Amino acid sequence: MEKKRARRIPNLLKKYRRVRGLKQKDVARILNLKSPSQISRWEKGVCLPSVKNALRLAVVYKVMVDAIFSDLIRSLRDELRGREDEVMRRKQSHRND
Repeated sequence: MEKKRARRIPNLLKKYRRVRGLKQKDVARILNLKSPSQISRWEKGVCLPSVKNALRLAVVYKVMVDAIFSDLIRSLRDELRGREDEVMRRKQSHRND
């Protein structure tokens, strides 16, 4: 039986951490996390940090949150705009009935 591969969440956390010259262990200490393994999981895209931790990471890395998650935001924007267009078309067709 083949194991299904989990889809990774695209982010630039590792890039911005390295730009700041920090190790995962350093970031974990700054954020008061018990282990750097959580930083690793976020960087690998296994899971997302909470909103609070995403904001904290942006402060530590001296960037805006949308810079860290630019690819994710772009794909969400495309997906939601498509759904929004569909909803608006349906609304418009109901008005014309």
